[in-house]
Amino acid sequence: MKTFATQRGGGVNRPNSQIAQDFLDLTFQMESGRPLPWLTKFEGPIKVAVTGQAPGSLEGDLARLLARLRSEAGINISRAARGEDAQIIIEAIPRKTLQKAVPQAACFVVPNVSGWSEFKRNRGNGKTDWTRLSNRKKATVIIPNDVSPQEVRDCLHEEISQALGPLNDLYRLPDSIFNDDNFHTILTGFDMLILRAYYSPELRNGMTRGQVARALPAVLSRLNPRGNRASNAGANRTPKQWNDAITSALAMRTSQSQRAASAAKAVKIAQAQGWKDNRLAFSLFVQGRVTLGSKPETAISAFVQSGNIYKQLYGASVHAAHVNTQMAAFALSSGQLEVAIRLTDEGIPAARNSSNAALLATLLMIKAEALQAAGRDEEARRVRLDSLGWGRYGFGSERNVRARLNEIKALAPRRVRS
Repeated sequence: MKTFATQRGGGVNRPNSQIAQDFLDLTFQMESGRPLPWLTKFEGPIKVAVTGQAPGSLEGDLARLLARLRSEAGINISRAARGEDAQIIIEAIPRKTLQKAVPQAACFVVPNVSGWSEFKRNRGNGKTDWTRLSNRKKATVIIPNDVSPQEVRDCLHEEISQALGPLNDLYRLPDSIFNDDNFHTILTGFDMLILRAYYSPELRNGMTRGQVARALPAVLSRLNPRGNRASNAGANRTPKQWNDAITSALAMRTSQSQRAASAAKAVKIAQAQGWKDNRLAFSLFVQGRVTLGSKPETAISAFVQSGNIYKQLYGASVHAAHVNTQMAAFALSSGQLEVAIRLTDEGIPAARNSSNAALLATLLMIKAEALQAAGRDEEARRVRLDSLGWGRYGFGSERNVRARLNEIKALAPRRVRS
């Protein structure tokens, strides 16, 4: 199994005026849409404990995450010593048990409890209601212990960051883990800036949205001086109808025809809103995914448009790499071997830089099959071997890795003979 020894958060390229609006929208509303009346955070040093049957990969990934939170976000956070009281408890349980209680969740965080048992006893009685908090003293992160190492790591990043700070996700954010598009799987430079601002001394427990809005410009000016520039772009809010359409399009239990209709609706709404940002690109990406099996022409057109938008906005980013993965798989299945190799070569650096082993392994597997079909056996062998190492981190067991490899092998045409 291969792992990422270092993780790159990246820079923050947007003006502070935009970041301030993002901060407010992330902080004073939950994903459900419920408003939060005031800012809450931990005070003083934060200790983190691990309980349950934790997988072996967790310790290294947790240590790297806490080190980044200390150095990049300036948060006084560390592992609790044995027997020491902890403010954040990470409990690892079987995925089946987790999803029996919260069916749609891969992992989650709850306030005011010290583990799974206390969560179950107090679920629904108000104790675990984020809107009732006046400050944060205790939180439990529930993660599955029988999934891939990357899924465990991703849960640590997302849920610990929510335990510490914002509880909302915004589709408009192109450079954040606080976004349900799931393109970013580890905390970015933007996320660390948000958390650093969250724990700045100027922001205190109990501050209202208006009070925080008045304090933020000075906070961000101090923390992100390169963002002190004018911006003509406002924070274009996302209508609920678009969110609902995207959610329906991504719902695996929904019929294929309904998913395709919802994706088309999302694209239509995005175009009607006049968006030229990642929300239009993501609408097209989702449309490509849900129509690839039934309407390949529609899918390819959507992927091409999505990829072009992402590349214009962010260059060779992880967003474009996700699009390239879909396009490369199609190119492989249709015998366009050199196209498949070119698309994977374009996407591999971004997948590596974003520490996404599942994406990296998939791109490498597609490239290996294209090379094999083209008769370039030795190159194919080396690339495939590389993919297997990343696959163990991204997909977990050898069975899962082999299953993904066989899916991609099934796409490949017969070998081209000279």
